[in-house]
Amino acid sequence: MKKISILLIAILASIGVQAQEIKWMSMNEALAAQKEAPKKIFMDVYTTWCGPCKMLDRNTFTNKDVIKYINTHFYAVKFNAEGTEEVAYQDFTYTNPNYKKGRKGRNSQHLFAHALKVSGYPSMVFFDEESNVIAPITGYHTPEELEIYLKMIAQDDYKKLTTNDAWEAYQKNFKGTFSN
Repeated sequence: MKKISILLIAILASIGVQAQEIKWMSMNEALAAQKEAPKKIFMDVYTTWCGPCKMLDRNTFTNKDVIKYINTHFYAVKFNAEGTEEVAYQDFTYTNPNYKKGRKGRNSQHLFAHALKVSGYPSMVFFDEESNVIAPITGYHTPEELEIYLKMIAQDDYKKLTTNDAWEAYQKNFKGTFSN
């Protein structure tokens, strides 16, 4: 009986761990949600061939602290920068007219990624509650490295960081709490 109880607890614990994930949505869904309940948007801009993008998914976006923080403070958007999703953003519909179906590896960049000035992958783009771009960050980031950006944007601290010296001081004084 004791073995069954331990097994049952282990199974329930693993289900609880697996159930914790970022609540990804499309950009159109996030923009609609913002109209109902304003909240900032966190967008993961990726491509299917990008190794560091896959590392973000595997190492950073599975971290319990990252999951909880993003789900609490942002609408989370997963956006394929070379995909075919239509995005209706600020009175324009963005598409990927040069997309080549069946192409292996790199494909044409989506016009929305181009409009956001995304030049490398992965990129993470933050939008304010009115869907205006705040800032992008490029490259792979561990949970601990991403934490400062998530909190700086969520808490509106970025509005006070108008110089390089202010950003350096902010980084120096930042006390992270995310665990690996």
